[in-house]
Amino acid sequence: MPHSTKTRQTKKSTGKTRTTVKRTVKAKGSTASPKTKQKANKTPITARSIVTYSVAQRWLYEHIDYERMRIVPYNSRTFSLERMRKLLSALDDPHQQLRCVQVAGTKGKGSTCAMLSSMLRECGYTVGVFSSPHLIDLAERISIDGQTISHGDLTDVFRLIASKERLVGTTPPSFFELLTAAALYYFADQAVDIALLETGLGGRLDSTTVVTPLVTGMAHISLDHTNVLGNSLTQIAREKAGIFKKGVPAVSVEQDPAVADVLSQVAEEVDAPLTFTQREIDFSYRFEASRELGPHTRVCLATKTSRWDHLAVPLDGEHQAHNCGLALAMLDCLKAHEFQVPEEQVISGLAKTTLPGRMEKVWDQPRVIIDGAHNAASITALIRALGAHIPYDSLVMIFGCGQDKDTDGMLQQIALGADKVIFTRAKANRRAYEPDDLMNRFNQMCGKMAQAGSTLTDALQLAERAVSREDLIIITGSFYLAGEARKHFLNKKKKLAY
Repeated sequence: MPHSTKTRQTKKSTGKTRTTVKRTVKAKGSTASPKTKQKANKTPITARSIVTYSVAQRWLYEHIDYERMRIVPYNSRTFSLERMRKLLSALDDPHQQLRCVQVAGTKGKGSTCAMLSSMLRECGYTVGVFSSPHLIDLAERISIDGQTISHGDLTDVFRLIASKERLVGTTPPSFFELLTAAALYYFADQAVDIALLETGLGGRLDSTTVVTPLVTGMAHISLDHTNVLGNSLTQIAREKAGIFKKGVPAVSVEQDPAVADVLSQVAEEVDAPLTFTQREIDFSYRFEASRELGPHTRVCLATKTSRWDHLAVPLDGEHQAHNCGLALAMLDCLKAHEFQVPEEQVISGLAKTTLPGRMEKVWDQPRVIIDGAHNAASITALIRALGAHIPYDSLVMIFGCGQDKDTDGMLQQIALGADKVIFTRAKANRRAYEPDDLMNRFNQMCGKMAQAGSTLTDALQLAERAVSREDLIIITGSFYLAGEARKHFLNKKKKLAY
């Protein structure tokens, strides 16, 4: 079938509009009959047969997914930037048509991108965001102006990529490489003004590192993926600093001194100008409470070209103040690339930031919060944020995590902050610890009693029997578990609505 075209209007910050041509994604020879049937898990899915979203997902999951593996061979063959470049070349190099921002770090990437995206959108820009992981639907990872890619569009993009996959070589792309390519192609096709890219794993070998961004951001670095990136903060920092590029400004939150030294060393090696908030960048924050906003944090940040005073952080927790500072500092860097960011729009956009799965209240009675905290530092930050922002009598924590995590570190923080602990596992996480194993490990470590539920539903039943009106249930430990919980309560609300 011939390519069809349609036009759309893209609003710029100047108030003018420009017309861009949207190419409807069609792969040659992709006119497969709707009656085409695939034998799941028996024969490889071809481009011609990708006619529905469910088939497109099955095709994607035929490729190796390192997010679901406990042992990952981390090297330049497994995570190949050259393979990624070949894949993008087959798609006419969409990344070279984009202005990008790249964000790495252990925790805070998603929050930073969410705040930066909201501010840029309020300033009149069309913003693409590529994030990971998703909570419920794979399509959540690719969005424009807060709207996730439609199932139909994602199916079309996957069909196109499948038709080009043979051009990559004998080693097929990975799950995350294909998703990265889909995001970059879609953003270029939709002519976004800027694309915000979260690294998936590390930075040096991450598929998003094929882009040359306008600015790179480094969120807080802590121990995570130690079986892949290294057992020390300095090893992990060096991998994440792999996103730095010659001449591209890099901004980092305040880091552990040893981490900061490594980041500075790598930046000097590649000739990337690096600045830190609370060091080269004047940054401060304070916690307060008001009748209008309740308990919240305010930040002040000043550079040579910008000054923002007493901005309310839209997401709860002291750690979000640092992420907000990083987003503002990166926004300031974009001024050098002719981005117009008026103060009034920046303040308004920041206030509109939302981010599912981060201290998100999903039920009222009993009160249930979900959060994707998945390492010791994140658990610590979460417990502190709950204490600062939400009054409660007892904290009941439902917890499940992967076997590749700093489990002992997380359990130690849970023992300090939770009044009652119920261990469970997410159905979708193949690497998840068995609940009984977590419970026994917890008991041996701190001597505290806990319970185990084989499924989230079982754990919720145990929790609901244990709480009173003033208690709080928090579900955390992984995005898999947070996503399963979010879906559970969304379905529960739908049933009550009927």
